[in-house]
Amino acid sequence: MEALALLLTTLNSFISIYTVLLIIRILLTWFPNVDWYKQPFALLSQLTDPYLNLFRSIIPPLGGIDFSPILGFLVLNLIQSVVLPSVARVVAGLVLSYPAA
Repeated sequence: MEALALLLTTLNSFISIYTVLLIIRILLTWFPNVDWYKQPFALLSQLTDPYLNLFRSIIPPLGGIDFSPILGFLVLNLIQSVVLPSVARVVAGLVLSYPAA
């Protein structure tokens, strides 16, 4: 049980950190002089673009505006606020119903 709690806490922390990286990535796109081929911007791009590209294939940029981060944030928020707590409740229920040896 403790290992699963640690895993769920780690996933929750990862999603929080990744959300901050996405926010930084989006804010930096407002500055046209950012060189995405030099560090640290290249690393940020390598970390966030594969995830955002999943959503760019669903909704391509319209009129020069990229809506993929909105879907990205929605999915991360759904995982963090619905999926992880649900898994924690199911596991806690299984542990409580399992007879002690």
